[in-house]
Amino acid sequence: MARRFSAPYQSEPVSSLASWARNLAVFAVVAVVVSIIILRFGFLEMKPALATFFGGLGIAALSILFGLAGFAAIWQNGSRGMARILLAFLIAGAILAYPAYLGLQYRKLPAIHDITTDPIDPPRFDALARLRTGDGANTAVYAGLYSAEQQRQFYPDIEPIELEISADRAYAIALQLVNKRKWLVIDERAPQPPRRIGRIEAVARSPIMGFREDIAIRVVPDGDDSRVDIRSASRYFESDLGSNAARVKKFIDDLNTAADADALKPVKKTPVMPPKAPAKTVKK
Repeated sequence: MARRFSAPYQSEPVSSLASWARNLAVFAVVAVVVSIIILRFGFLEMKPALATFFGGLGIAALSILFGLAGFAAIWQNGSRGMARILLAFLIAGAILAYPAYLGLQYRKLPAIHDITTDPIDPPRFDALARLRTGDGANTAVYAGLYSAEQQRQFYPDIEPIELEISADRAYAIALQLVNKRKWLVIDERAPQPPRRIGRIEAVARSPIMGFREDIAIRVVPDGDDSRVDIRSASRYFESDLGSNAARVKKFIDDLNTAADADALKPVKKTPVMPPKAPAKTVKK
């Protein structure tokens, strides 16, 4: 009975538009995955890798258009291929979902790429400066007044970190957090007399594409306490889509938590041995 009813449908040709939609969606996946691998591992320069990535997004969008046209054709002439269209929609939707979210973020967030807790005197990129001189790279110089004003408006809670621990302890905890995040440390200088300023320079990578974002941390003494400033700046693109602000906020929270825990640790006291009684002299 099942064969008798399905036979007429099975004899209908498969819509070529449905096949094109599925094939384009599969090709888009390949193009996007290959471009991400190229970017993360540096097999090619950024421009051709990005061209491949955006080409994959364009092919995914084209797959949806072919799928819509195939759906209309199937509705009219009763040909097969609906499963291929649904598969194409699923694949293309998965590819385009995250870029669409980033597009919304681009419209909502300021077009800045340099975030710091101290816009007046931001931590410098010394060792990292030579890595920010390539074609299309942002300079090591702080972005300036416009970036500071936009940061104050959109991220008002990013402020210098005042800690009730010594500069040496603050530096050690900051370096521990950097290593825990698996940031690539480029330079580290512990606080040394006479100024006792500690510096850390490192590179973080964005989660999917692996774009490099440079980080500078400065630790200065404030009497018996300390102050920590951090700067996070994208190496490429004018807008970071909020990634640097999110990184700085998370680092501030984790540093405050770790410093509070460190300040509560009991100080180990060396036990004081009672003075030995002088040896008695026996008079003969």
